[in-house]
Amino acid sequence: MKFSTLALSTTSALLLAACATDDVWVDDGIPATPVAASFETAPMVGFGDRADDPALWANPTNISNSLILGTNKDEGLHVYDLSGAETQFLDVGAVNNVDVRANIAVASNDETRSISWFSIDAETASVIHLGDTPTQKDEPYGICAGLVGSTYYAMPTYKDGKAQIWAQDMSSLPTLAPELIAEIQVGQFGQLQLEGCVFDETNGQIFVGEEEHGVWKLDLNDLSVAPVTIDTIAAANGLVADVEGMDIWEGENGEGYLVVSAQAANRFVVYDLQAPHAARGIFTVTANADGSVDAVTHTDGLDVNSTPLPGYPRGVLIVQDDANPTSEVDQNFKVVDWTAIEAALGLSAN
Repeated sequence: MKFSTLALSTTSALLLAACATDDVWVDDGIPATPVAASFETAPMVGFGDRADDPALWANPTNISNSLILGTNKDEGLHVYDLSGAETQFLDVGAVNNVDVRANIAVASNDETRSISWFSIDAETASVIHLGDTPTQKDEPYGICAGLVGSTYYAMPTYKDGKAQIWAQDMSSLPTLAPELIAEIQVGQFGQLQLEGCVFDETNGQIFVGEEEHGVWKLDLNDLSVAPVTIDTIAAANGLVADVEGMDIWEGENGEGYLVVSAQAANRFVVYDLQAPHAARGIFTVTANADGSVDAVTHTDGLDVNSTPLPGYPRGVLIVQDDANPTSEVDQNFKVVDWTAIEAALGLSAN
């Protein structure tokens, strides 16, 4: 839903909600294409900014038994099936972001100042908490995962602009013995705060969002290389503060798209995955046709997956929704058919 198209009464309500939550809502006149949500997860019943970041686990033996993991930054990790029904809750503390590679998930745990590790059983489609790795830094904020060969990478990000990279030998699991191999100063501008990030193992790159500045890229093959700016808020390609969740839709031969949440404008910016990372379009997530799923506003975390799922042959986008439909009440996650995004933005089906 675009701010500029709201009726006066709705606009007033949003402005009052913004004042109440110290949020800033942006209408800069940049057009965005509407794309309807397909379905939603069960709500995290209660008040406050609770839901934050989703991640899809694609079941390698039975794709219909895949799972959506969703963080509750007050309580723990929620698990949903592909109908959106909740199947499990893990009371592991205040986890903010989550990501998955293979059958292992990691989450940034502010309560324990650690990386929380989880394994996912393909036969039972259940999630098991393996334990926590202390990061020795306050408030691990965002996190993303990468898998290169038998090395699993977990990268928590921080509000001081730093990112840590931890490496775990997959063959040693379920025993946790990750090694801190790098700490990188990514944030350079504004308030430095980092959150969203994503590994692109195929192209040897990592994307990181600096909330008040834009999107950075790290060289996965040489972590000593200085971060490179991909896009900025100032460039007016669609980003606004806060630059939040990001993930990639993987195509063939290293092609694909990077999707980034421009939180305060209720929209998402899409870039080519390969350099020079041209901006390809902007979209919003609207209510579905019968109104049973409401529109998405103020998205924090998101996940994209190109794995074919039942009814979604090109994969899906999953986004956090701040208002369901009232701001900070019963927050949840909305799921969008990637085919609809491709059609709306005229993206090539690579």
